[in-house]
Amino acid sequence: MTYQELKSEEQQYVMNTYARFPIALDRGEGARLWDVEGKEYIDLASGIGVNALGYNDPRVADAIAEQAHKLCHVSNLYTTAPMVQAAKKLVTATGMGKVFFANSGAEANEGAIKLARKYSYDKYGEGRNKIVTLRNSFHGRTVTTLKATGQARFHDFFFPFTEGFDYAQADNLDSVKEKADASTCAVMMELIQGEGGVLPLDRGFVKAVEALCRERDLLLIIDEVQTGIGRTGALFCFQNYGIKPDVVTMAKGLGGGVPVGAVLADTSCCDVLVPGTHATTFGGSPLVCAAANAVLDAVNNPKFLTAVCEKGNYLRDRILGIGSPDIQGVRGMGLMLAILVEPEKRAGFVNALLEKGVLVLTAGQNAIRLLPPLTIGYADMNAAVEIMKEVFA
Repeated sequence: MTYQELKSEEQQYVMNTYARFPIALDRGEGARLWDVEGKEYIDLASGIGVNALGYNDPRVADAIAEQAHKLCHVSNLYTTAPMVQAAKKLVTATGMGKVFFANSGAEANEGAIKLARKYSYDKYGEGRNKIVTLRNSFHGRTVTTLKATGQARFHDFFFPFTEGFDYAQADNLDSVKEKADASTCAVMMELIQGEGGVLPLDRGFVKAVEALCRERDLLLIIDEVQTGIGRTGALFCFQNYGIKPDVVTMAKGLGGGVPVGAVLADTSCCDVLVPGTHATTFGGSPLVCAAANAVLDAVNNPKFLTAVCEKGNYLRDRILGIGSPDIQGVRGMGLMLAILVEPEKRAGFVNALLEKGVLVLTAGQNAIRLLPPLTIGYADMNAAVEIMKEVFA
């Protein structure tokens, strides 16, 4: 079908919850995509950071195909090898305790919220259930994770929201101390605020929050839905910051293209959730965990992670080297980058890049967000920068 034919049927049958770009994608290879009309694109978005190993990676495709011929789903009433293997890899790589598998980042964050509140209830009883998050944060689109999100524009329409959240200023320890009162059980934050504009937190602030949590017995929850699985040049971004969280959430890149989320808890709190307190029908299915195992085997490798850092530095330098006054800076870490532009010009730049064959994302008010596949090659990065030169000229 042509794009127009697909768009016509989409408008008839699919809820209009997305302002989609005017293309319909058909297939991919590496960091390249082709639409139904045959036009080729360099992908600097990777499905919003999901396709960590790019498109048609044989390791992921073969793992999914092999598992699909054995078992796709049996529910969590039974044990399966792919689930246990994926959990073991995550625990071994981080030195933490145990894993709960879910289906998305929002579900992972919901699980972390429940874990934190039960941890505090078990130890202190009622009345200690507030979770402090940061302003400009984003933690998901369920009714609870919307409330956890520290952006007022998400707190509309869907009343009543789940209560028990408050918001501190990022990089302001006094603000966190003020909000983390006697009713607080946890602090939850992204180390790089992705949807908020690709804003890395100050390292000193993060270490100070960690110390505050230890002092007050608050669980430190790090949302790594976007920063995890090699995106910032370490398996998890918290490893770049030199901290030890109590709980880490993840999703996106973990499945290499299939839906998966996970809650990774330290030994101090990994046994809080017991049978009957949390569950999921599809979480940890053998199919998605087979994909996750293939991704972890590829990404959790020092040479692979070093290459992510090198590629990120290279791409940043090439973009800054364009020398356009419209590029006000590049920030981020690893292959999670943002080109800073004037807010009123951003949409024009994004659409011009799309027209010329480069797919990018947006974040915050003035950021063009880049989340390319971690396997992207230098030739594709160079080709993308050459197109950026035309657009920003």
